[in-house]
Amino acid sequence: MEHDAELKMPGHIDVDILGDEEGSTTAEFAIVTLAAVAFAGLLVSILSSGDVRGMLMALIRQALSF
Repeated sequence: MEHDAELKMPGHIDVDILGDEEGSTTAEFAIVTLAAVAFAGLLVSILSSGDVRGMLMALIRQALSF
């Protein structure tokens, strides 16, 4: 069957052409979740280092001394 491209509205996506995308949302969710966990692990490792902990404590002490 021939598609009539000239009858489609501009920006219209023909879902029949794209095919079956079942499960793509779950895969995207898994990738985003893994990225968030990796970022959280990076933040924990940075914030638990001695230098950063000292800077944060100094900042908190300075803020509470007013």
